[in-house]
Amino acid sequence: MKKTLSVGLAGSILGLGLLAVVQAAETKPEDVASYRQSVYNIIGWNFKPIGAMVKGEVPFDAAAVARHAQYVELMSKAAPEAFAKGTGPSVVKKTEAKEEIWTKPAEFDSKMKDFQQEATKLAEVAKGGDQTAIKAQFGKTAETCKACHKEFRKD
Repeated sequence: MKKTLSVGLAGSILGLGLLAVVQAAETKPEDVASYRQSVYNIIGWNFKPIGAMVKGEVPFDAAAVARHAQYVELMSKAAPEAFAKGTGPSVVKKTEAKEEIWTKPAEFDSKMKDFQQEATKLAEVAKGGDQTAIKAQFGKTAETCKACHKEFRKD
């Protein structure tokens, strides 16, 4: 009985794993765009409080900056997979992404790498808690966002 149960359980787990792989391979373009929007919502959710602190709009909290910067860095690494082929505005109507992301992939990849590098530096600087250094690195990171939005996002 135990052997039958174990074999059945193992088969079920393998079946579910296979189902997950098949389902991932059949992801709808709208789902990818939704994932993309979620990634950028998380980036914005964490980037805005840092900006408010470096601008003096709210009291500076080094621990909060470090935490938010870690999430920005993490999401910068998650973002590239959210731009799969076939998920641009010609297919997905509710997107701010421009078609140039897919027609100029080398330029887009370069902008994405710039953002990832600066987000990583922001997380590193934020760990030190130096408000002046954080403000400078925040500005550099924000510039990478603006550079990409200018060319690759509908505003």
